[in-house]
Amino acid sequence: MSLVEQLRQLLGNNAVANDAETLDEHSGGYGYVGSCVPVRSGVALSLARMNRIKDINFEDAVAVVEPGVITADLKRAAREKKLFYPPDPASFEHCTIGGNVATNAGGPRCLKYGVTRNYVVGLEIVLANGEVLRTGGRVHKNKTGFDLIGLFTGSEGMLGVTTEIILKLLPLPPSRSTISASFTTMSEAATTVQKIFALGFLPSSLEIADHFTLEAARQDSGATHVPAGNAHLLVDLDGQEETVDVEMGKVRDLIASRNPTTLEIANNEADCERLWALRRQFSNSLRATGLTKLNEDIVVPRSRLVDLIQFAEALSARSGFPIACFGHAGDGNIHVNIMADRYNREEVVREKVQSALDQLFAQVLAWGGVITGEHGIGLAKKRWWPDATSDVARTLHQAIKRTLDPDDILNPGKFLDEEGPQRSA
Repeated sequence: MSLVEQLRQLLGNNAVANDAETLDEHSGGYGYVGSCVPVRSGVALSLARMNRIKDINFEDAVAVVEPGVITADLKRAAREKKLFYPPDPASFEHCTIGGNVATNAGGPRCLKYGVTRNYVVGLEIVLANGEVLRTGGRVHKNKTGFDLIGLFTGSEGMLGVTTEIILKLLPLPPSRSTISASFTTMSEAATTVQKIFALGFLPSSLEIADHFTLEAARQDSGATHVPAGNAHLLVDLDGQEETVDVEMGKVRDLIASRNPTTLEIANNEADCERLWALRRQFSNSLRATGLTKLNEDIVVPRSRLVDLIQFAEALSARSGFPIACFGHAGDGNIHVNIMADRYNREEVVREKVQSALDQLFAQVLAWGGVITGEHGIGLAKKRWWPDATSDVARTLHQAIKRTLDPDDILNPGKFLDEEGPQRSA
C-alpha cells in the first residue's frame, strides 16, 4: 500500500481527496525556495505536531527527536544537559529539525562545526511505497553500506518522509567571546576575514553585512545596536576559557590594526547574544523596507569573497536594484538579496530580476561556486538547475528518484521534474 493510500485510509476520504496522487511534506512550512509548496493536487502533509524531543542522552551524546521539533527548543534542551547542537540557521527560533534535514541547513557556526548533515547519525523514513526505512543509530561512526543518511539529508522531501531523527551532540563549550567591528567598505571587511584565516584562526562564526543591510536595520524599529559604518564584521570564538581569552586578544589586535570604524567585544553569553541579535534580524529588517527580498544563498570559493562583493555592487548599478549582501563570510556562503520594488505587481520588474539573477548565477558558477549553500533548489531555483549541474549528475538524480519514488508522488513538480507533459490534476 502506497503512502498516499495509507493516508487516505487513515484520514478518510473527506480529508484526502480520492484523486489525490501526490504528497507534499513539510515540518513547519518555513523555507525560501518553495520546496514544500504544492504545485499539483494531492496531500499536503504537515509534521509540525510531531514535535517531541524523545531523548537527550549525555553518555551517548545524542538527541532523538521528531521532525516538528523547533531547532531552538532542541538547542536549549541540549544546553540544559551541558550538550551542544551547533547548527544554527538564522530562523532557528521558528524552523524545524525536519526542515533542517530536508535542506541540509547550516548557519553561522557551520564554519567551524559543519552543517546539519554532519550531525544526523540516524533516520526513520517512510518511503513512497509505505515501507519504513531505519538507517544509522545512536553511534557517532558508521560504515555499514552506502551513506543513506547523507542521501536523504538535503533531499527536499522528494525521496521519503522523515519521521524520526537521531542527532549527534557535542560537549558544550564553557566559554565564548564575540567581536563586533565595522568598516568603511565591504572590501575592507572581506579582506579582514582573509587576514584572520591567514594567521591560523578558525572562529566558530565569521559574518559580514553591507551598507544597505545595515541601513535597513537602522530604519527598522525592531533592530537593536547597529554600529556606525558601511560594513559589519562579526566574529565568534568558543572553547576553553583560557584558549578563548588568548585567541580573542590576538584577533582583536588584528582587527584593530585594520582601522575599523567601531570595535566592541563581548565576553559572556548574554552580551554575545546582544551583539548577535542584530545579525539574526537582518532578514526581517530587509523585509521591513517594503521591497520584495529575493534571497539567494550562493557560495563562492573563499578567495572570491572580495570579487563577489565588487560584482554585487556592479550588478546593482547595472540593474537598478538595491542589492543587500550579508552572511557567512568564513565559508563563502553569502546571502545576496536583490531588493525589488513592485515585484509582485509588474511583469517587467520580474523580468529584470530574472535577468539580474541570470548574471549573478552565471558569475558564481564561472568562479567554481554553487547557486545554493543552504536553502536548496525547490521551485525558486529550478530554472538554473541545469546550468548548475552536469548531464551525468542530473541523470543520476533522476535514477535515484525513479527507484525510490517510481510514481512521482513525493513533492512532485520541483527541480527533478522531467521534461514533458505533467499528469493532469
